Amino acid sequence: MERAALSNPLVTLLDKDRNDFTRADMLRVAHENGIERFTFQYTALDGKLKELKLPFANATQADGILARGERVDGSSLFPGLVDAASSDLYVVPVYKTAFISPFDPQSLNFVCRFLDREGELAPFTPDNILAIAHKRFTERTGYELHALGELEFFLIRDGGPEYFTPTRQAGYHSSAPFFKGHDVVNEMVRYLAQVTGAVKYAHAEVGYIDSVRSNLTMLSGRRAEQHEIELLTRPIEEMGDFTALARWMIRNVAHRNGMLATFAPKIEEGVAGNGFHFHMELVKDGKNAMTTDDGQLSDEALKLIGGLVHYASSLSAFGNTVASSFLRLVPNQEAPTRICWSDANRSALIRVPLGWSKKAHLSKVVNPDEQQPYEDKRGRQTVELRSPDGSASFHLLLAGLTTAAEYGLCTEGMIELAKTAKVVGNIFYDQEQLRRLEALPGSCVRCARLLDERRSIYEDFGVFPSLVIDHQIQMLLGENDESLNKDFSLLPAEERLTATRELMHKDIHRH
Repeated sequence: MERAALSNPLVTLLDKDRNDFTRADMLRVAHENGIERFTFQYTALDGKLKELKLPFANATQADGILARGERVDGSSLFPGLVDAASSDLYVVPVYKTAFISPFDPQSLNFVCRFLDREGELAPFTPDNILAIAHKRFTERTGYELHALGELEFFLIRDGGPEYFTPTRQAGYHSSAPFFKGHDVVNEMVRYLAQVTGAVKYAHAEVGYIDSVRSNLTMLSGRRAEQHEIELLTRPIEEMGDFTALARWMIRNVAHRNGMLATFAPKIEEGVAGNGFHFHMELVKDGKNAMTTDDGQLSDEALKLIGGLVHYASSLSAFGNTVASSFLRLVPNQEAPTRICWSDANRSALIRVPLGWSKKAHLSKVVNPDEQQPYEDKRGRQTVELRSPDGSASFHLLLAGLTTAAEYGLCTEGMIELAKTAKVVGNIFYDQEQLRRLEALPGSCVRCARLLDERRSIYEDFGVFPSLVIDHQIQMLLGENDESLNKDFSLLPAEERLTATRELMHKDIHRH
């Protein structure tokens, strides 16, 4: 089997697809590569990847670890959801996620699932909620739902006199020497591609700050440049795992290079924030089902959009979870504020990007002498939700998107709903069009209230436990931001800027 330079080393070593990895394969990898320990990794309630190191002295011990998993304290990983009196959970490795850690070459790492005392998927952990939601979706609709994430982040480093500095808000796709972090991003992409096989591309993003103003020493006076790593579509529960791994790798590589990586929704007024957009596609029999033979959106794609429109306002409770989220979601910017969709329109909440639906072999246009034919038999059309940011509770958000997609495909009237929510052009230039569109919530407190009002659309599907919805509501209410904009508007200009920066920078490592 032919391999590329960035192929997963374990796939190359074992000469089999990662989906076919077995326990025996993992023991072979450990034996042949001098592995001293397994590292179990799993996402806790705070959205960060946790780990448990498990050294082994012989093959029997290693085999037992991989077969049984290990115990962890659920009350510490999921405070408020698990009682300390009955808090034990099992963490059990998913073999297809195995990789040799780029930060610890003697460790073979695995993403794990949480199991309860009965040996079943613990129904309250966000990763399991997502897995259960997608299983139900495929059973009810006959489709798979695939997704990709766009991870935007700032690389923050020491500044100093330089000949080449970007123009403010003009960093999009900047190259060296204007953006300095490309070698670091290359390292991130290398590791992430080898582990997941699901990296689409990386590039510089719009945001750039020559000297960050902050009361935090780790930020003050340092330079910040914004980058994006976009993933390839994968089954939506895998995208949850890949998102967790990507954020972990991005932070680790930045740290090893003396930089700080942050996914905070906003770090400076007037500078682009960190979005966390998700694209979705319906897949059947391994093929994209989003377009018809003549390149138009299929009825199924329109139903998907209808489901997203129906759920949109409450999805913000999972996609925008800190007060500074709503410093990014402001009118007439590329971050949306109204519930609508459009083709290739970055002011819309739901965007249908270019998808090669008319013609796949575009290189033939600019290379007319090319004789080798090319045909894309799978298809690549997606729809994109543009409101989430770096604060997103991403497993729950993806589970919410899956629930919305199921509702769209299984409920009458969704095509009509999609058609009524379609817009043309920049919505902020058409006041009549703008007035008819429902606004997204403008604060965490409003998100909490909307989620509480509409909780049945999640709970009645039998996927979201009520205690998880309760926790999300309380977390959002804790931001206490309902009157934030009004309070800030009463401050003198310099005090307002200081207060705004304090609000933004408190979330620098939160998610």
